[in-house]
Amino acid sequence: MVWGAALANGAGAVMLCSMWNPFAEKPPLVPVIRLEGVIAARSGPFSMGGLSAAGVAPLLERAFGMKRAAAVMLAINSPGGSPVQSSLIAARIRELAEEKKLPVIAVCEDAAASGGYWIACAADEIVADPASIVGSIGVVSGGFGFPEALARLGIERRLRTAGGEKSLLDPFSPERPEDLARQAELLEALHVEFKDWVRARRGDRFTSPEAELFTGRFWTGRQGLALGLVDRLGTLRGEARRRFGEKVRLVPLGARRRRFPFSLLAAEALVGAAVRTAGERAMWARLGL
Repeated sequence: MVWGAALANGAGAVMLCSMWNPFAEKPPLVPVIRLEGVIAARSGPFSMGGLSAAGVAPLLERAFGMKRAAAVMLAINSPGGSPVQSSLIAARIRELAEEKKLPVIAVCEDAAASGGYWIACAADEIVADPASIVGSIGVVSGGFGFPEALARLGIERRLRTAGGEKSLLDPFSPERPEDLARQAELLEALHVEFKDWVRARRGDRFTSPEAELFTGRFWTGRQGLALGLVDRLGTLRGEARRRFGEKVRLVPLGARRRRFPFSLLAAEALVGAAVRTAGERAMWARLGL
């Protein structure tokens, strides 16, 4: 009986050793940073999700600092937003990629448009679903004007400035030609920054003239492939397996969702949240999403 138990224990030990081998080659590890939402300096608790350089920075540090990482993948789903925040996020991705000597692959989901495409261009290669929305290499500014509404309500606008251009495009005052000219100048300057970045990152892959690509128009992923805006069609998991094998281990990283703060159930907070949400919804609507 004792001898039989010893044999059984010995067989179990052999089986355990065959299952666990500390010297066995470990599967490739690929952190995945999920970048979703409108790009803005701040995103409120009621927003539909957003991206900022400050919010994304910890995720980037974790991903690029992960031991045994074979690459870093970016899962992008954004209609765009702040040019500055887009630039800061993209610049930090490049800094870490060069510091850690890791390849970066961007995978476009529903949309990588405008600022979303700006960030995608920080990757060494861009993959998109055939139905993804990509491109929109342009700059847009929008708002509302209320001077006639104020007049009907008998409200007088009182605005004092030191500096002739301090009240540029005040929504409660009639538009002035000089304000519109100044705004056009600013938008063009930002557009130049956007074009220079895309050209530096992907200019040698374009298959169409820049005059066609830099109009602000957007395309499907399949069209973007033909234009040189993306490198191939595919999905995040499929691309990871194609590059690193069936046993690749994907490690998803994303911002934690904040709990609903009851203290913000004030009228002012709700109105502000509604305005932000409407603005975010409008950005998605530009893409038909």
